[in-house]
Amino acid sequence: MCSSTGNETGAGTQQVTYKTFLVCRTIRSGQRYEYPGNVVVMGDVHPGGEVVASGHVIVMGTLRGVVHAGAEGDEKAVVLAFRLQPTQLRIAGYVSRAPDNEGPGNAEEPEIARVRDEAVVIEKYQPGGERRWISRSKIEEEEEQNG
Repeated sequence: MCSSTGNETGAGTQQVTYKTFLVCRTIRSGQRYEYPGNVVVMGDVHPGGEVVASGHVIVMGTLRGVVHAGAEGDEKAVVLAFRLQPTQLRIAGYVSRAPDNEGPGNAEEPEIARVRDEAVVIEKYQPGGERRWISRSKIEEEEEQNG
């Protein structure tokens, strides 16, 4: 396990710096990882396993346990996994779970969960799409502030 510092930059925006905790194993039932920053899991999260982070959570495998990104209220935090099938998914104060009608193995591409319009939405992950979404959100915030 290791940590590193990452930060997002943008013209005229505040930088948010989170340290990142790397878990190089599968998280099994009864195990819980909590970290005041981002968490990257190089493995699966089994049912009964739990990951809690104040920043983003990235699972380089199948997520079937409980995950809470933005645990300290960061609504811009995201959850990203190769297969997103959580028993419960939380981002900041928003709670969601996997749909009842989705069977195992339906996701053919990585998925990303984030808060949009006061609800947790899950979409196929498109590399580079997150940057466009963040940029668009910052522009919308500036427009709201400036009227």
